[in-house]
Amino acid sequence: MKKIIHSLFILTSFVLNAQVTINPSAFEINESITITVDLSSTDTNCNGLSTPTKVYMHSGIGDNSNAFGFSTIGNWGVDDGIGEMTNNNDGTWSITITPETYYGLNATQAANATQIGMVFRNADGSQELKANNCQDFIFPVGIVIINIVEPAHTPVVLESGESLTIKSNLTYQGNLEPGNFKYYLNNNLETSGNGFTTYQGTINNITSNGSIRIEGSPLSAPDIGEVSFDVVVVPTVIQEAIPNGLVEGINYNTTDPTKATLVLNAPGKDFVQLAGSFNNYAPTDAYFMKKDPTSDKFWLELTGLTANQIYTYQYWVYDKNPIANSPALVKTADPYSTLVLSPFDDPSIPSSTYPNLPTYPTGQEREVTVLQTNQTPYNWQVTNFTKPKKEDLIIYEVLIRDFDADRNFQDIIDKIDYFKNLNINAIELMPVMEFEGNESWGYNTAFHMALDKFYGTEDKFKELIDVCHQNGIAVILDIALNHAFGRNPMVRLWMNDADADGWGEPSSENPYFNQTPKHSYNVGSDFDHSNSLTNVYTKRVVKHWIEEFKIDGFRWDLTKGFTQNCSSSDESCTNSYQADRVAILKEYADYSWSLDETHYVIFEHLGADNEEQEWANYRIGDVVPKGVMMWSEMWTPYKNLAQGQSNDINFDRMGHTAHGFTEKRSLGYPESHDKDRIMYEMIAFGVNTTPSHNVRDLNTALKRMSALGAVTIPIPGPKMLWHFADLGMENSIWMCSNGTINSDYDGNNDGDCKLDTKPQPQWVNNWLANGNRNKIYNDWARLNDLKINEAVFEGNYNISSGTQTPRISIYTGNENTNGSELKNVIIIANFSVTNQNVNPSFPYSGIWYDLMDNSGSTTIDGSTSSINLSPGEFRIYGNKGSTLSVNRFEESNDLKLLPNPVKNTFSINQNIEALHIYNITGKLIKSYKGSFYKGQSFDISNLSPSLYLVKAIHESGKQHTLKVVKL
Repeated sequence: MKKIIHSLFILTSFVLNAQVTINPSAFEINESITITVDLSSTDTNCNGLSTPTKVYMHSGIGDNSNAFGFSTIGNWGVDDGIGEMTNNNDGTWSITITPETYYGLNATQAANATQIGMVFRNADGSQELKANNCQDFIFPVGIVIINIVEPAHTPVVLESGESLTIKSNLTYQGNLEPGNFKYYLNNNLETSGNGFTTYQGTINNITSNGSIRIEGSPLSAPDIGEVSFDVVVVPTVIQEAIPNGLVEGINYNTTDPTKATLVLNAPGKDFVQLAGSFNNYAPTDAYFMKKDPTSDKFWLELTGLTANQIYTYQYWVYDKNPIANSPALVKTADPYSTLVLSPFDDPSIPSSTYPNLPTYPTGQEREVTVLQTNQTPYNWQVTNFTKPKKEDLIIYEVLIRDFDADRNFQDIIDKIDYFKNLNINAIELMPVMEFEGNESWGYNTAFHMALDKFYGTEDKFKELIDVCHQNGIAVILDIALNHAFGRNPMVRLWMNDADADGWGEPSSENPYFNQTPKHSYNVGSDFDHSNSLTNVYTKRVVKHWIEEFKIDGFRWDLTKGFTQNCSSSDESCTNSYQADRVAILKEYADYSWSLDETHYVIFEHLGADNEEQEWANYRIGDVVPKGVMMWSEMWTPYKNLAQGQSNDINFDRMGHTAHGFTEKRSLGYPESHDKDRIMYEMIAFGVNTTPSHNVRDLNTALKRMSALGAVTIPIPGPKMLWHFADLGMENSIWMCSNGTINSDYDGNNDGDCKLDTKPQPQWVNNWLANGNRNKIYNDWARLNDLKINEAVFEGNYNISSGTQTPRISIYTGNENTNGSELKNVIIIANFSVTNQNVNPSFPYSGIWYDLMDNSGSTTIDGSTSSINLSPGEFRIYGNKGSTLSVNRFEESNDLKLLPNPVKNTFSINQNIEALHIYNITGKLIKSYKGSFYKGQSFDISNLSPSLYLVKAIHESGKQHTLKVVKL
């Protein structure tokens, strides 16, 4: 007889697996089995495979707690043959394996394997197939399967001396059969029954923790199956006041690195045990956390820690009387983790991105929190960064995953000259907080205070921020605090887990989340921001990123979701004014400003003006003016203009006055991560009736992008660019990982590939060396430079749009009165597909200067009433030449070398004619001669670490000497 350990809730698995069959249906770990998936069936609502040329099984094996816990086979998105199935040419695909050898199990794992889990994908991973409700396909391992009918959830929590009634049955080779049963407590036989189809027995007077084992054998065969679960006796929880000054999460002792105190707020829970590497995840009674008698907080001080050593831990949180479908025990990482280890994601993180990634603890499941005392603090080079004025912001939105091939923080650092030369002054990063999976947009956040390790380490992210600050660039984080996803501890601690797989949606007891969303745009689980616990959590997240990482601002995602007044089906309510939403978001803005009064607060609301006005005009009159910047999406009119269309091309709302804002708090943009590329729109849908100017031609479309920048960037108020629009990126947002565009895409419908990882042809194909693409980059760089450095662009404006030849007037003072400084700017453009005579309508006569001409020599008579513009052409005129065009060399205290210290390359923030580098003895080491624009990189990677003197020489002959430290 062979003793096999089997799945606990196997009946659930049978229900889910109609599309997948295993032959034989009941099998042992060392038997050959054939797994077949039927792609012709439609009993799934989770994606699906559409006529794939290859099908891969991505699978794993584990125990009752995690069907993938012992081993996972497959490399998602890689066509490498691992897990590849055979086409049966009848709509089905098959693979034959022997589980014990296929998954490479050791003897212990083979003896304890109870479940196989699987999903199916096409070759590049752009399509996947799961069971109904998007669950993994799960199958039992074994010929004899013990099914526990009662208790409904395990482990079971009892008061000392209580009895436990257990009911079970068994299946043999897939059929329910009568059998003989034995129930053991800690290996002592407590009760047994023979010949029962369903056996019920009672274990009396349980006074200590233990393991209950059920053995079952069918009457028709000598085979034996067994299953085990734990019983936990309620401990005596020590009631002791929590020490003053402690916060939820990890509290490091500031004077003793051998100590740390952990705090968990767990309303409704009875007791909490602390399990970690410090007790080998086998906690004794000494690791039951104390309970503060005046709150719901559990806490425990750890002692005897080794300074700087990495420890991991989880909270094991117990509920002795859980509500229906809620677990008695949840094992979870700390909600306030700043570093978590994941058994799901960590194996795919490159060591080049995260060197010396701590090892996930063997035998555990789900995320664990990292604790490390006496960490070496990051050595900030810039400690007093001065943020650019809100009115001058040119924000560059970046998804790190799609910025460069390494998909990490180092990619941004390495391209700092790219940002500098484009003259942007802020980078907005799409969410970098720990999210589910590795390659994501980041809005499926699970841990809001932890960095996602797929992008790099905390120190590397701090280096990124530091380097940006050294180069005058602010860093803004996109933060998703409207919702969280299933791995979030605050979701799991109070969840509805009907299938007992350790995952679920918020239950009716959840103090942080709504069971049903209170707005119509929900994703994930919807935070209840009217709850004080959610309020505290949100403020801790804000504080963490501002104080620990010197983040300059937040873009708050999906602020429409911060109301409690609506429903998931009531879009009208969601889009209308909600006073509770206004109040809570003002409170969060106030909190940010209490930590940093120049902090940027940006809301992605895209809602009614009356609500947005309350935020945009909020605290404008402070000594340091505040006001929330509001996202202002102008994609439709701008993409229509770019396409050469004549309808729906009014972009007056690009500025703040059309919204009724007192100050320039409208953050306008023509495209973002959420909208398709305007370049793609031109190529796919542009006007093509004129052979001499076919908008659908790539190079023609590229030439129109400079004009697009001219009628967006200079408009007073903050602006945003989506990464690589400045190079004419034409990859559709709907591009799949295999390079195809969703077949259902028609300009309006969302397709399946929106979130897919996108390629980076801009680097591989050296787009900066492409004349048409480089012209966009240089033109936008000039526009950015003008916008940031010329005071007129902080002035007033008039926009005349709704026509293919829009006109923008920007001015200070009286629009129609001349001045001795640059006070008037006129912008005209032609977005038609034919030449147009355009009247610039100069407000007064005299000489007007072409501001795109760096030399300042191109002029026009202000009495001119008609300028012929070819399709896609634009002009920007000023009543005076730009001071950026004047050959000037600022005083030495304005001349800066960035970064400093430097590892490889540095730049000078002014135009120079020559640069010489001397060692500390005065010997000339290196010389650069020629005309160098500000931001030009100088490579000193081959110099030895030391202090050097750098002499910068202007064409006028003026010289200034700076010191630089080479690391």
